[in-house]
Amino acid sequence: MIMSRTPLRITFVGGGTDIPSYYREYGPGAVVSASIDKYIYVAVNKKFDSKIRVSYSVTEIVDSVDDIKHPTVREAMKLLDIDGGVEIVSISDIPSRGTGLGSSSTFLVGLLNALHAYKGEHASSLQLAEEAVKIEREILGEPGGKQDQYMAAYGGIQFMEFHQDERVSVKPVIMNEEMRANLQSNLLLLYTGRERSSTDIHRVQAASVANKLESYHLMKGMAFEMFDAMCNGSNDEIGKLLHRNWEQKRQLANGITDSNIDRWYETALSNGARGGKMIGAGGGGFLLLYAPHDKHQDISDALPELKPEPFSIEYDGSRIIFVGD
Repeated sequence: MIMSRTPLRITFVGGGTDIPSYYREYGPGAVVSASIDKYIYVAVNKKFDSKIRVSYSVTEIVDSVDDIKHPTVREAMKLLDIDGGVEIVSISDIPSRGTGLGSSSTFLVGLLNALHAYKGEHASSLQLAEEAVKIEREILGEPGGKQDQYMAAYGGIQFMEFHQDERVSVKPVIMNEEMRANLQSNLLLLYTGRERSSTDIHRVQAASVANKLESYHLMKGMAFEMFDAMCNGSNDEIGKLLHRNWEQKRQLANGITDSNIDRWYETALSNGARGGKMIGAGGGGFLLLYAPHDKHQDISDALPELKPEPFSIEYDGSRIIFVGD
């Protein structure tokens, strides 16, 4: 049996500039994101017969790879030329759909890592990210960007640039222990209880990039500013950049925000938050806030309908955590 553990992620600024309709035409795109200590686990085990068993929210037992309904499992097995006699099980720390934490790409990166290990192969972070992008964006043609795959594979806090020729530059944010602790203590993650599909939002975004260019360019610029602010320990600037980024992002497509999200955000600001954003495509999932730690309880008390989710930044990407008979 092989088991992988792959972190989910939060995005600070620049999300959306990693979609092909932006970076291919107006690139590079730029994003600053961080992995967190909420994981998706994937176990791969040799099956006693030649069938394939895949267990996620449902369980599939099929005779061949082509019969697998789960698209990324099917295409990952095809890509790695695994044809049967295997069981695949996934478990997530967080609801695995519609939360904005990049769960679909995180699952795929963890699956690829586990399947490579099952075959006795080591896959680098770059290989895992590139294979996941190939499956999701090229083979399956699913809308969306590239940051989720790279964050799942690399982990840590990363400044990523998405180039017109499809290269991705990954640069870690370098912080000392005191700066890391300050950043961590000021971050508050609240679960809205609302799950949503990012697919529709991504499709609208992709079709309207040319009409929203100023916002995309501004968000890209904020990624460079955020990288500098984090490396320099400029805590006040981090909150301001989150706020400015959200002001631009919420204009990109219908569904990113609504009256409830606007009310939650304004309530958070009035109770001490310096800035924040909906994680991922928006519309639901998690609200990330940057606020002095001594204001966290006030914010939570003012938003009783939202559930605080304790977390820490995870500095490792996808890992194989168990190999056994």
